[in-house]
Amino acid sequence: MYSFEQLKIFVCVCECGSFSAAARQLKRAQSGVSQSISNLEIAVDQALFSRDKNTPVLTENGKALLPIARAILHQQHFFDQKVESLSSLDEHELVIAIDESAVNQILLDLLCACAERFPLTHIEILLGPTFDVEDMVRSGRAQVGILYFNGLLKSDMDHYIIGHNKFITIVSPEHALNVLPQVTEADLQAHRQIVYRSAEYKELWFSYGISTHSWYANSHQMLLDLATGGVGWAVVPESMAAAYLCDKRLVALPVVFEPNGWMTAVGCLVSRRQKSGPVLEHILSMLQTKYDVTT
Repeated sequence: MYSFEQLKIFVCVCECGSFSAAARQLKRAQSGVSQSISNLEIAVDQALFSRDKNTPVLTENGKALLPIARAILHQQHFFDQKVESLSSLDEHELVIAIDESAVNQILLDLLCACAERFPLTHIEILLGPTFDVEDMVRSGRAQVGILYFNGLLKSDMDHYIIGHNKFITIVSPEHALNVLPQVTEADLQAHRQIVYRSAEYKELWFSYGISTHSWYANSHQMLLDLATGGVGWAVVPESMAAAYLCDKRLVALPVVFEPNGWMTAVGCLVSRRQKSGPVLEHILSMLQTKYDVTT
């Protein structure tokens, strides 16, 4: 019978490309890695690698079994996470990471209501770019993350769509782009862009840099303030820009390929590392039924 450890070594060899590289990553002797693969081949009665050359090459049967091995290891990891969470102490604190531009009055009201409903629970709120929010939930630094969701499945976290936010392209009224009746991609590329980007150089999939000259900030509020000062154009949440548009500090550009702005999903990520207690369950229920930045 094969073991989880043998499957882990099998997947590692496939990802590293050789027994020696896998041995280095796993901090094991190469002979031990080779023996583990041989034992796995005996257990499943299949040749997983062709050893005709110096570098092991997956056989057709090995290729067929690789995704299944990965799925088994993922389920084992999920099981271990749940066991760990069930063994933890009762919920006494909750850390929520939020993309700063996804904060709205509904969310604030939900959080404030928790102070009265759960007076003994300590709640910590961390603001940051979407990518940092995801990293905080993945690492266990936060139990809940509210961020812009790109539609990709998160194999190590639970996730929900809780609403949507509209993004628009803005500039100061004095900017050269504001005189154009319609703004094309070429027009935008010719002028400085202020791009929302994390400290790890990650940009949102719907507002990435396209200009040949760009500035960067990891806060949409900073994008608004820089655009107001005439630094360049930016893509920002319409809800955050509303006051700037109302008093004419900024204007929305008539972009040809996005005439009505860009609607993107706001998602909620939930860590599997910690026990799901009454505070977390209540907040998740409220987020899924009441939160929506488009309302």
